[in-house]
Amino acid sequence: MLDKIIIRNIQEKDNPYIAKIIRTALEEFGANKPGTVYFDDTTDHLYELFHSNPKSHYFIAELNGEIVGGGGIFPTLNLPEDTCELVKMYLTKATRGMGLGKKLIEKCLFKAKENGYRKVYLETMPELKQAVTVYEKLGFQYLPCAMGNSGHDGCDLWMLKDLN
Repeated sequence: MLDKIIIRNIQEKDNPYIAKIIRTALEEFGANKPGTVYFDDTTDHLYELFHSNPKSHYFIAELNGEIVGGGGIFPTLNLPEDTCELVKMYLTKATRGMGLGKKLIEKCLFKAKENGYRKVYLETMPELKQAVTVYEKLGFQYLPCAMGNSGHDGCDLWMLKDLN
């Protein structure tokens, strides 16, 4: 099934579809709480957000022409210059557990390295257990507190991966 997945750059027309996937996933896991991307206005305008910064990138995953997920990297405010954040990594329920999340993350890590980043930071929640397990397997290490200023104080797990 993964061989039928196309991973491409976000387009403006993708905005409503990926916003719905993000919010639906958070609802499914009971993680649609204040201080998360669920209530973040930029969730509805990802194309504009990622195209306004040359060191950011967002990928869309498609299966048979249907958007099934996405994820990206962003130079979050107050992170060290050599560090970006892995952001808005969400998949539809039907595509979880088939390795697509790992494939998207690996694409983001490659792009981060290509853009000169040496570390990738992320924020998540215990409710997103399946994703946390993937992050651990990909070498992300837990941090005692948040880095930077993502504006998402609803997340209470922080992780960092060294790209070297």
